[in-house]
Amino acid sequence: MAEYSVFSLIGNALTGNRRWKPAWRAAAPKPTYDVIIVGGGGHGLATAYYLAKEHGIHNVAVLERGYVGGGNVGRNTTIVRSNYMLPGNAPFYEWSVKLWEGLSADLNYNVMFSQRGVLNLAHSPAQMDAYARRGNAMRLFGIDAELLDRAQVAKFVPSLDVSPDARFPVAGGLLQRRGGTARHDAVAWGYARGADRRGVDIVENCEVLGFLRDASGRIVGVETTRGEIRAGKVGVAVAGSTGEVMRRAGIERLPIESHVLQAFVSEPLKPVLDTVVTFGAGHLYVSQSDKGGLVFGGDIDGYNSYAQRGNLPVVEDVASLLLTMFPAYGRLKLLRSWGGIMDMSMDGSPIITTGPLPGLYLNAGWCYGGFKATPASGWCFAWTIANDRPHDLNAAYSLDRFHRGRVIDERGAGPVPWHH
Repeated sequence: MAEYSVFSLIGNALTGNRRWKPAWRAAAPKPTYDVIIVGGGGHGLATAYYLAKEHGIHNVAVLERGYVGGGNVGRNTTIVRSNYMLPGNAPFYEWSVKLWEGLSADLNYNVMFSQRGVLNLAHSPAQMDAYARRGNAMRLFGIDAELLDRAQVAKFVPSLDVSPDARFPVAGGLLQRRGGTARHDAVAWGYARGADRRGVDIVENCEVLGFLRDASGRIVGVETTRGEIRAGKVGVAVAGSTGEVMRRAGIERLPIESHVLQAFVSEPLKPVLDTVVTFGAGHLYVSQSDKGGLVFGGDIDGYNSYAQRGNLPVVEDVASLLLTMFPAYGRLKLLRSWGGIMDMSMDGSPIITTGPLPGLYLNAGWCYGGFKATPASGWCFAWTIANDRPHDLNAAYSLDRFHRGRVIDERGAGPVPWHH
């Protein structure tokens, strides 16, 4: 497959763009593979890519029930950050940011990673103290962090309402300049192309209906809408559908719940916001896309759902929070909204582990953090599958931590999925 470069761009432009080839093959499933990855989203594709690139395992199939990028990887607000405080989280997400920084060159595909910074607003002296603590913890892990006062915040985000009579006056904020955004579709396409180039079969429109076992009970393959496919190892990375897919393997209970998370984009406007801002007195995050629309989101809809849509109360809540921060945006029209299915874990942190059955490997529980974790998730899941044990970066993300009381509650919300 040809490399993407300025020369291929010019050459195809001069020849009517007739020489472009498909980014990946429309592969038909083979009877047997070394590894099967269930789920053709960002995490599944990244896992397959790193299995081939880092571990030399090329006989891999990625099975996607729909089309590549049709799930959460194409239904998010594209934010990338590593401003975590707890030991189980901070090194993992920082590794993800480091992978993001070289991802376009690694994939030979522009994922449009823009390090425009992520600013968390503080609205009280107590929040400033909490952010100082978080920033110091981040710096101990080698993660960049800057504590800004109100004047510095006003200079960094000129369109933000920092007036003393604001409903929630701004006291300052915590800034990670290396954070930012990436193009979600390009991430899926780049990993799909990269995996395909290394011999991975990407099989679309192939839903997993059940799991195959040998006499000892070990998982040895899957039953799909396109027939039985056998493999030495099977990894599951299906985000909000984890509970349903794992039930087909006989696992009836997991410490996760599926909820819908809505996101929104406004009509396009001229550049007004060149960073990512999060609201400290409520749950809202907003940035401006390259097309000019304001992309924003907030809380999940509190009920369990597999629907990729949400209800109006969340729309009203998120819009009111946006206007609290940026009153000048009040006349903008909402262009569209969408929803992704979040698999919310009991402590708000993910699961990347061996098991819970022999021959089976699980990647789940991403809550709000799935997109930014895509490179590190795939890298660590590939390591776990290849070596039958977790890497140090994901060792804390075990499934049995909930039994052992070793939860990673970054938000401090307790063992309630919808509170995270």
